[in-house]
Amino acid sequence: MYGFGRAVSRIVGIGVLSLAVQSAFAADQWDIPVATKKLDNGLTVVVSPDPTSPAVGVSVVYHVGMRLEPRNRTGFAHLFEHLMFEGSANAKEGVFDRVITGGGGRNNGSTRPDFTNYIEVAPKSALEPILWLEADRMRGLDFNPGTLKNQQDVVKEEIRVNVKNQPYGGFMWIDIGQQAFQKWENNHDGYGSFKDLETASLDDVREFHRQYYGPNNAVLAIAGNLTPAEGFALAQKYFGNIPARETPKASDFSEGLNTAEKRIQQQDPLAQAPALAVAWKIPERGSKDQAPFAVLGELLAGSDASRLYQGMVKGREQLMTMESLYGLTDPWTYDGPTLFTLFAIYKPGVSADDVLKGVDEEIARVVKDGVSPEELARIKTSMLASWYNGNENILSRADTLAKLQTLWGDAEVINRIPQWVEAVTAADVQRVAQTYLTVNNRTVIDRVPAAAAKQGE
Repeated sequence: MYGFGRAVSRIVGIGVLSLAVQSAFAADQWDIPVATKKLDNGLTVVVSPDPTSPAVGVSVVYHVGMRLEPRNRTGFAHLFEHLMFEGSANAKEGVFDRVITGGGGRNNGSTRPDFTNYIEVAPKSALEPILWLEADRMRGLDFNPGTLKNQQDVVKEEIRVNVKNQPYGGFMWIDIGQQAFQKWENNHDGYGSFKDLETASLDDVREFHRQYYGPNNAVLAIAGNLTPAEGFALAQKYFGNIPARETPKASDFSEGLNTAEKRIQQQDPLAQAPALAVAWKIPERGSKDQAPFAVLGELLAGSDASRLYQGMVKGREQLMTMESLYGLTDPWTYDGPTLFTLFAIYKPGVSADDVLKGVDEEIARVVKDGVSPEELARIKTSMLASWYNGNENILSRADTLAKLQTLWGDAEVINRIPQWVEAVTAADVQRVAQTYLTVNNRTVIDRVPAAAAKQGE
């Protein structure tokens, strides 16, 4: 994406040509085929036919994630994602992976604040075994002390490797959320504490599966060389007789924008250079500001052609690296309070105040001067190219459709997002910069090497 962004920025340097490129995208918009049906048990099925694909992509998304896990069970949604691969009464541990990889496919799963997704891609001949396996583990798992203990240890080791024994330790998405959000649902560590993971019982996991892993709390998406009628028939064949189960109502985890800046300094025993995480709460899903903010995020920090990269990595040479995050997701797949976060490793000799001053200056320039038609066209072109390229991949398309259906209640959003991006004006970008990227809505963590901090005392 970065290389493409640089190439596009050169191509659209002439105003007339940039408008032509923008118009071409509007005229040639690719409408992804989408067909949706809800089974009697509440399972929503989305099918996207693609007769050119030799493979099929499958995604099963459950509307449960870190925000919905039980109190005093931090990391539980993630632990459960691991347990879903530990087998059932009909397909013992290891069968799931062997069947899919043996058929020439691959699979994975992930946990996010608002959903847990399970994905597979394989030749079409493997589609029915995949659906049988997914339906089987939706019905029930082989819960036993051995698999629970094993996966508790696996998750704890993940935390050791990815957080405790890594420089910066995920502070740009774990710690920053704990500081920026007020409600427990939003600010607890989704990876989980060792204490909470160790005290999870078999009854806990059985109840979690019963409550959140029913068909009425799930979306099945299939993309590939099959018709909607074929997809719906297969869904009915394998999932249709799984009974619906009552799902707990989510608590109110909504939050407004922050009203006072929060700044924290942390010491990092493993880091060699200081780093900053700078985060702002962003528009709610479905807000009129969501698409403009996505464009603003790309403008400021979406690639090495962005203003902050060019201004602070290349220009002022204050930063060694800089990237942006939308929590653990992206600008379109969240369903509750979310952060736009800048993560930057800055050079020794540069202070956190220097970095924040540079960030504020770039934001103020957007608020005061806006964005030129040429730059706005370049940003939109880059975003649309990435969107279309991503959804050309059959697995990515199935997963995107399942997530959008889960969070928006409408998989057709996949075809509306390009329209929303195209409709963003320079005035929209100025408005959202002025509204959301304020000092009062900002949370900052300055992560400094422990050795350097000790020398400064």
